[in-house]
Amino acid sequence: MYFIVSYRRVPGTRFDSRYYVEQHIPLVEKTWKPFGLDYIDAFFPSREDSDVIVVAMCRFKDRAALDAALAAEETAIIMADIEKYTDGEPDRHVTEVFQLSP
Repeated sequence: MYFIVSYRRVPGTRFDSRYYVEQHIPLVEKTWKPFGLDYIDAFFPSREDSDVIVVAMCRFKDRAALDAALAAEETAIIMADIEKYTDGEPDRHVTEVFQLSP
């Protein structure tokens, strides 16, 4: 189960990549690991003209773990931290892991 958060590149939008990597991602890991977060991967497109600034993929053990993390009081700390690195709005998606049967 993945919780995917991405930010689109919009003219005039502030995004502090350094803060995002050094402060926000570790905060998310610390806050959500007790609820079943396995890991986070953050991807920054190599093309400067990409429409996307970053895509973060948060892997959870299962849907119940994701739901518990999102419902936790501690998640308010994560949400309050967003304004420290951007004034843009994130896109959020919940996805299942697709696996082909052998």
